[in-house]
Amino acid sequence: MDRKEKILEFIKDKEYVPMKLKEMVQVLMVPKEETDELRKILDELEADYKIRKNRKNKYILMDEVYIEGEFCANQRGFGFVKIKDSDEEIHISIENTKNALNGDIVLVKIVEDGNTNKTKEGKIIKILKRGIDRVVGTFKNSRNFGFVIPDDKKIGTDIFISKKKFNGAKDNEKVVVKITKYPERGKNAEGEIVEVIGNINQAGVDMLCLIKEYNLPYEFPEFVLEEANEIREEIEKKDIPNRVDLRDKDIFTIDGEDAKDLDDAVLVEKLPNGNYKLGVYIADVSYYVKENSKLDKEALTRGTSIYMLDRVIPMLPKRLSNGICSLNAGKDRFTLSIEMEIDSSGKVISSNIFKAVINVKERMSYTDVNKILENSDKAVCKKYEKYIDNFKLMEELAKILEKRRMVAGSLDLDIPESKIVLDEQGKAISVGKYELTFANTIIEQFMLTANETIAEKFYWLEAPFVYRVHEVPEMEKITELNKFLYSFGYKIRGSKDNIHPKEFAKILEEIKGKPEEMIVSTLILRTLKIAKYESENKGHFGISSKFYCHFTSPIRRYPDLFIHRIISMYLENGYNLNEKDKGEYQKIAEIVADKSSEREKIAKKVERDSVDLKKAEYMMDKIGEEYEGIVSSVTNFGIFVELDNTVEGLVRFENLGENEYFNYDDERKTLVGERTGKTYKLGDKVRIKVIEANKETRKIAFYRFTIDMSHLI
Repeated sequence: MDRKEKILEFIKDKEYVPMKLKEMVQVLMVPKEETDELRKILDELEADYKIRKNRKNKYILMDEVYIEGEFCANQRGFGFVKIKDSDEEIHISIENTKNALNGDIVLVKIVEDGNTNKTKEGKIIKILKRGIDRVVGTFKNSRNFGFVIPDDKKIGTDIFISKKKFNGAKDNEKVVVKITKYPERGKNAEGEIVEVIGNINQAGVDMLCLIKEYNLPYEFPEFVLEEANEIREEIEKKDIPNRVDLRDKDIFTIDGEDAKDLDDAVLVEKLPNGNYKLGVYIADVSYYVKENSKLDKEALTRGTSIYMLDRVIPMLPKRLSNGICSLNAGKDRFTLSIEMEIDSSGKVISSNIFKAVINVKERMSYTDVNKILENSDKAVCKKYEKYIDNFKLMEELAKILEKRRMVAGSLDLDIPESKIVLDEQGKAISVGKYELTFANTIIEQFMLTANETIAEKFYWLEAPFVYRVHEVPEMEKITELNKFLYSFGYKIRGSKDNIHPKEFAKILEEIKGKPEEMIVSTLILRTLKIAKYESENKGHFGISSKFYCHFTSPIRRYPDLFIHRIISMYLENGYNLNEKDKGEYQKIAEIVADKSSEREKIAKKVERDSVDLKKAEYMMDKIGEEYEGIVSSVTNFGIFVELDNTVEGLVRFENLGENEYFNYDDERKTLVGERTGKTYKLGDKVRIKVIEANKETRKIAFYRFTIDMSHLI
């Protein structure tokens, strides 16, 4: 506890009586030379609205409650303040934002208490910390001055640029602007151009804008690359005798065609007793990336690799991620491995964790493995003829594991991913659904099983660890979901302390193939909490598992690398770790979990934005074209419609094709016309016309297309 916190605790004490500064100096026996420091602390507490002076100039606690949180702006001017470690949000009207920008840490005063159906209303009293100081946007030149229109419309203010601060920027170029003065009393923010990115239509500039917007570590520092270059491109032969040699085994990688960082390989064998042996062999990245090395510190800073359609921002330099750490076919590689004996019901009977050296027989793609399983391509089957039985055995085991998982209540949320094809210039030329095959399921089931087995073992060892946690959804959200499900004849049953994923899984199974499948799946997904990393095991609701971690991707995820390091320590010390080391690594685990969760959030935002940007780009030359889609979301300002190719656009009230005013029913998620009674609800099929697509704002707008048949009457 620092001195500021100690002073605040002193004033909060029930025995405290209001005091002036000099009285507090005497009571606390503050040395004369530290009086100014105490005065400064009291001033800061006053500025933070923690304390105030009464009429006698004595310090007392603030009698009103102020809450600290992050301001999340809406591009229409209002916003919400998110409270840390809470699902609570406080609504902030336009007049109460105090010129806060998206991402600012603010102090809020509650002006209206919410109830079960209404969000609390608040007023921002003070901006404690600015969330951004640099903005990416489009520069507009107006002769004697200029301004930057931010790409992120949530920022809510154009940024004024004086002529001497153009720094070579030309009209309509994408730039990075440093904010030198924040908005106040209706005035725009001011700034200076610190980087010219280029014209938005230049190849790669759109993605570069995203990189700059999120301040991503696009390039590795030279000292990190130098350390990476010191690592040999071949394995250290002297370490082979310390490992289990599996180079003669039929071990395979199975990944997407474009994957270059191959960190997991698998083997399945049938045992004499009829059980299966599943081997999962993961790149031993911790062998090369030593704790507290330059590579390690950079990896923790990045937290994860980020995949942006036309490029990857890797967690580790390519020399490692695509080279010595990648399980490339025909190359000797070191792995951290787990082999499990699994019975015919899919239960893991026993497991063994060890260090190995392997040599992958074939680098397989999901497409080719699926062709083999379906016997749909004679050339592919001929090419891998000697391994067909291996893949058939994998299929057999994966089906057993999948069935066991479904019986346990694992949630099968079939929300399609987008597959976007770019041309050589990086322009989107095709958008569609990413088709998953059973080959994807094989790897998914094997990795899930390995992750669960590792997590359970190290939980019972009471090891310092990082778990992948997915907590039980809030009862309030389930109640809201049930209000909607009732109209379809479904209900999630359970109490506050007894909600089982089977209840969700049962409904997901019942809706398969029905018209409401997409809408119910989407609402269930929105009801669930977001998975995150924690140093404490809390189970994983989504896969109905008591123990879960991320062990299988240490090339691209730092939590996996961290637990590899922990596992290695246990292996090297005969599964005995002293209490001092446990305590130290527990603290590190907490830091790793928090940092990794934070970086994962950013990575997901970037990846989602890159997809939205390219979808908008793809639709730019489709203006005026008509499509059929499904209502994917209903709001108080219009409906979102998703097309069969996964592109989603907004149809605002005025573009619904009706001379009508619509009322929004939040409980039923519907829009109802006041005059006609026309209703729009989730899952409705509608025909639309594309009226706008903007890659800079990453937005697409539709008009609900109606056919005029009056001339036929």
